[in-house]
Order: sequence, then C-alpha cells, then structure tokens
Amino acid sequence: MTAGAVVIIGAGHAGYQLAASLRQHGFSEQVTLLNDEGHLPYQRPPLSKAYLKGTGGPDSLMFRPEKFYRDQNIDLISDRAVSINRAARRVLLASGTSLDYCHLVLATGARNRLLDIPNANLDSVRYLRTLDESQSLRDYITAGQRVIVIGAGFIGLEFAATARAKGLEVDVVELAPRVMARAVTAEISEYFQSRHAAAGIRIHLGVQVTSIESDGSKVTGVSISDGRHIKADLIVVGVGVLPNVELAADAGLPVASGIIVDEHLLTADSNISAIGDCALFASPRFGGSLRLESVQNATDHARCVAAWLTGDAKPYDGLPWFWSDQGPDKLQIAGLTTGYDRVVVRGDRAQAAFSAFCYRDEQLVGIESVNRAGDHMFGRRLLAAHGSITPEQAANPGFDLKSALT
Repeated sequence: MTAGAVVIIGAGHAGYQLAASLRQHGFSEQVTLLNDEGHLPYQRPPLSKAYLKGTGGPDSLMFRPEKFYRDQNIDLISDRAVSINRAARRVLLASGTSLDYCHLVLATGARNRLLDIPNANLDSVRYLRTLDESQSLRDYITAGQRVIVIGAGFIGLEFAATARAKGLEVDVVELAPRVMARAVTAEISEYFQSRHAAAGIRIHLGVQVTSIESDGSKVTGVSISDGRHIKADLIVVGVGVLPNVELAADAGLPVASGIIVDEHLLTADSNISAIGDCALFASPRFGGSLRLESVQNATDHARCVAAWLTGDAKPYDGLPWFWSDQGPDKLQIAGLTTGYDRVVVRGDRAQAAFSAFCYRDEQLVGIESVNRAGDHMFGRRLLAAHGSITPEQAANPGFDLKSALT
C-alpha cells in the first residue's frame, strides 16, 4: 500500500471515482482532489441530453454533495495545476500555492477541438462539454431558432435531437459520408440518419463549413463546401476533443495522442499515473495502445489505480462500453467495433429494436444495440470473459444468447 499523500489533478469522472475508491479500499493517507471548475464534481453525459432539455438544476448533476468530501476526508481544492516538479514531488497551482505528493494522478481529461475559421469566436458559436457550456446553451436556445450543428458524432447528434424536440430548426453538417462514421457500423449509421431525418433534422454529409457569416455581432448563417448557404441563429460545434497532455509534457513525461502509460496506468515516472480521457494506455486485451473517451473507461481506470495504490496491483483489462441517447432511441455499444470484417444484424430494425454483431476473423469483437438492452448486457458479459458466438448463432433469432454464458 502506498504511504503518503495522493494528489489527483482533475475532478471529472476519473478523478472523482479515484478519490472515492481510495476511501472505499481503506486508504487512510491524505487524498487531495484538484478541481479547476467552479462546481462540485459532476456527471457529464446528461449535459447534451436531459440537462439541456431543462430537467433539474446543477445540483442534480453532482456526484455527491459537499458533505461527502468532508465526511470522507477528501480535500477538494478549487484551483488549477500549472506545473509539476517531479524531483521534489510537488505540484504548483495557479494561486501560487503548491501541493506535495507521494503519488500523483493525472486525470486531466480533454477539451473541445475548436473551429479554426473566421467568426468562430462569435458568442452565437457554442461548444458543449462543460456544465457552464450546457447551462449557457440551455438559457440561450428558444423554439423557432435556426441552429447548425457542425459534426455528426455522438455529442452533435444528441444535441441535434434535443434541439429539435425543443422546437428549433436543425441542420447538421458532417464531413464524413455517414453519421457517427468513426464510431459505429454503417447499419447503425443508416438507422440513426433516417430517424433524425424523420424528426425533421436536415443532415448534410460529405461537406464542411467553409465560412461563418455574421451581421458583425452574431451568426446569420454558414457557407458549406458544395457552394450552398444555410441560414442560422446559432452554431453548435462538435468536432471532437483534444486530450489535455500539456502538463505532463512540460514535466518531461512521454506523450503522444495521450499521456503514455503502461498496463498498470503508470507513466514513465513510477510516482505518477494517468487515467481517463487523457491516458494512452497499453491494452493486454486488444494489443497496442488505446485512448478512450467514455465514462466506463474513466471510472474503471480509477478503480484500477485505487486498487494498485492499496496493494492490489493488476493490469488494466477493462472491456469498453459506451452509450448515446438520441431522441427516443438508446444506442449501446459493448466492445470495440473498429476493424470488423463482418456484421450480423439480430432483431428488427423496422421495430426500432436491433443489434449489429461485429466480427473479425469469425470472432465477436463488439455489439452495437439499438433499444435492445438485453443484447448489450449479454455482450458485456460474454466479451468481458473473452467469449464469442458464431455469426450463424447471432443471425438465428431462435438461438438463446444466455446459453452462451453458461
């Protein structure tokens, strides 16, 4: 068990879970959770969905009330880390104070990738990752507004569905040839594109925004690469994120598309770990290195490091899973469905309940489910145990999936 203070930089899903898990594991040393937002640590998934719809106030998003941190003897500090002195094991804060650590955990997360075209800094060009951004959008949008969503990934489509349900006119502009192209199979893309179109959302694929038009103070529309112009009162940008690796890089730690860590989530400095969206981790399960942006990855990373710090060191081998709520539909993904060479559809697309079973070399690598929670949970259990079923079994509606779990 680690003796001495643990300092956690970042109070998102990964940072919060690590602090809580350390106490659950009986860790009695000092735990400091450094939070650079003006809120208690909070959940992010509702920001583009339920919270944006106007359900509840900020308190409804908080992991725990302030009393929890006092009762658990977790020092929750509102400040920002500006540098790491690895030799002295000390973190310098923006306030000018510093924190000494025995073990440091970087849970610095990621930030929005910004649009790099003229007028992208206008007030009516918005992003959606933080509580403040979601609250600002919630206060800003009204029925009848015309909104252009740049990017047809999870966040873009979640916001588009929410905006349409609130009575906005919605156009989505996406450079890829299909929606969510980097994340899901063509079968799932086609389904969601048709569902969004049926709800009145106009989706423009294979094009990009080339300029933002304004009246000098606010957005009036955009030009897109095929020569068309689309009028708008608001632009919401969802073109991905960048991992926050600068603090680590400045401290001399190796970084690439994330902070490089081993199978125990340790950096090149054995006194420093990195977890969550910022971590590029060695994966025994998949081979090579991965950087994942999901609640599951963040919380499982945190639990793994908490166990390591309290004497139960095991390589990280979590099964990735994801979800996205878009209008009335719930998409759930178990495993990693990139690199597949065969897709088997189980269920009924016409009934808005089906799954895409993804195979590589006849081995099941992931399941993408639409409104079929049973298939998703089956996938999580089977894939976590490194199991598989044949494509023929997946295609057979009479095959009992549960029989493969015994």
